[in-house]
Amino acid sequence: MEKIWTNLQMNINGLMQEVKFSKNAIEEIFNPFLRKLTELQGLTDRKIVAFIAAPPAAGKTTIAQFLEKLSRENIMFTNVRALGMDGFHYDSEYLKSNKILRDGQEILMNDIKGAPETFDVDAMQMKLREVRQDGTNWNIYDRIIHDVVHDALSVEDDIILVEGNYLLLDEPRWTNIRVLADYTVFIKAAPELLTERLISRKMNTGLTREQAENFYRNSDSKNVERVLKNSALPNETWQLQPDGDYLKIYDEEEDFDEMIFENDAES
Repeated sequence: MEKIWTNLQMNINGLMQEVKFSKNAIEEIFNPFLRKLTELQGLTDRKIVAFIAAPPAAGKTTIAQFLEKLSRENIMFTNVRALGMDGFHYDSEYLKSNKILRDGQEILMNDIKGAPETFDVDAMQMKLREVRQDGTNWNIYDRIIHDVVHDALSVEDDIILVEGNYLLLDEPRWTNIRVLADYTVFIKAAPELLTERLISRKMNTGLTREQAENFYRNSDSKNVERVLKNSALPNETWQLQPDGDYLKIYDEEEDFDEMIFENDAES
């Protein structure tokens, strides 16, 4: 059966882009996800926080923005506010003046900007705790000045959807972030599917093809591998398809119900 697509123009990271989502993904993944968050928020007297984690270029930012849009167009859903974790990079001045030790070599943090070590995890943890209670201002990453702008956004909605690469990373420091989420999604993607996306993204910032490929080998490819191998199990997993569509391949509740049914049948 031929897929039916919804095409629209959206402002993603300050740029108008044409994006598309299949009718199936909207009806069978995104709407049920928003319904679940609405139900969860109705059970508590505070804001709830959901995470969408994914390797670089898997579409997490676009999806988060689209979910915010869907939530505001349907009165059955509580409004969602989509936020990125990129605003918790260390400031550029810090990245350009500090090094980390990797594989026995000292590396300038700015040369691997975007790696987990280049984020101020403690600051993000503090902000998330504030968001869960009374709301707060949120940092953003300005892609024009290529630096962090602190407290740029006011967060007032009752459902906060944070997207980022390392939100479910099962590594020291990052586990303190993961436990602050009320619900989590992970987007899987084949590394080869992300390669050209990431190279093209760097070329769009002014790099030559050779420079973009070098950055991919030295930074992006390592981040992709790290996210895919070291992320903790989420509540749901969605899979990026070669045509840009998404498929839900794991749901904690559905799989639990299926396991119970199978056990009953065997007993």
